[in-house]
Amino acid sequence: MKNKTTEWTRRDFLTAFAAASAAFTLHPFASWAIDDIDPRVAAIVAATIGIDTHNHIDVPLTKAELPGPDIDIAGEMKRSGLSAICMTFALDYQRLDQPGQAYERFIIGLAVMSQQLERNGIKRALNFSDLQAAHKKHQPTVIQSIEGCHFLEGQLSRVAEAYKLGLRHLTLLHDSDASVPLGDVYTNPPKYNGLTQLGIDVVKECNRLGILVDMAHASTDTLKAAIKTSTKPIIISHTGLDTQLGQNPFMAKMMRPRLISKENAKLVADAGGVIGVWTHLADTPLEYAKNIRALVDVVGADHVCIGTDTKLTPPYRPPGDFGFGPKPQGNPQGDKPANRPDGPPPNGKGPNGGRPGERINEAWEGQKTGFYYAVVDALLKTGFTKDEITKIGGANFCRIFDAATKVG
Repeated sequence: MKNKTTEWTRRDFLTAFAAASAAFTLHPFASWAIDDIDPRVAAIVAATIGIDTHNHIDVPLTKAELPGPDIDIAGEMKRSGLSAICMTFALDYQRLDQPGQAYERFIIGLAVMSQQLERNGIKRALNFSDLQAAHKKHQPTVIQSIEGCHFLEGQLSRVAEAYKLGLRHLTLLHDSDASVPLGDVYTNPPKYNGLTQLGIDVVKECNRLGILVDMAHASTDTLKAAIKTSTKPIIISHTGLDTQLGQNPFMAKMMRPRLISKENAKLVADAGGVIGVWTHLADTPLEYAKNIRALVDVVGADHVCIGTDTKLTPPYRPPGDFGFGPKPQGNPQGDKPANRPDGPPPNGKGPNGGRPGERINEAWEGQKTGFYYAVVDALLKTGFTKDEITKIGGANFCRIFDAATKVG
């Protein structure tokens, strides 16, 4: 039997070509891409609500850094081929040693993002209908996310405040503990036996308001507690299967604690959730597609999505200490390697001065097309069907985002 992805009839090709031509007309991405993109790939990209479920946008987080540089969100998204990103940021890259400091960074960060989105003519998608409408109009959109609940500082009411400000995707944990912890982080020694009471309360509040719960960075016990607590499907937005360690021994050692086991992946899938595969530990689009295949083989194509943990726009490095020092009440944040995926880079030599692979449209050396075009091409070559690519590319995320944001 022929592979379904390569069994294209003349009608299929003509349909794909027509769709691709429409995509070129309606999505005026850079002209260099036209000759390089297979019409089958362009057709799938045009038809799919492609979403990166974990993408960092660097903006100033303190008053001293304002206003910060202007960033081309719309241009980079059009180049990527993605319809949307879960636009996230973290507050604990620099020391948090003053009460109120995390909340102030959160408010400033959101305000700067709002200004940049307005400048780029982009609106936040607050629900699945917004995603559909933006895709129909061929307009890029973002889902507002934050990585780590440091901004809460123990105050549950701030979840509702964040919701009013447009937050619809909340990662409970990041590298360091919040001043009032929410649960055990997978790279730190366990101290809380899973979710704390505040963590449980935050999950319930997200369910009540309509915010998608992201359990990236969670230990096994924390993940199990979240699944038990949540009445809605959850996401682990950025990880990879722990059997896929790549070709770099140093990176493999560093990333191993951040990868998901088959057992934990099945827990998420059995609860209706999805798992995002990141681009780390994959030196080419084909390696990335194989990492996706490995996870699909464990949980099925209905429970896998894309979550790169890269940056859409250029990295912004504020002046200051990236030592990850002590937090209030003496909670140690611990020393983190400077070249971990989403942290400050080690004097990188990427095309724009950052770490190679740091930018989504420069995820792999020699990448000539936008990110999603490269991924769809690799998925086709790896044997995925058009329907499977549609699911992995964005439909799976849309399903749980719709479930999470519907209330009442």
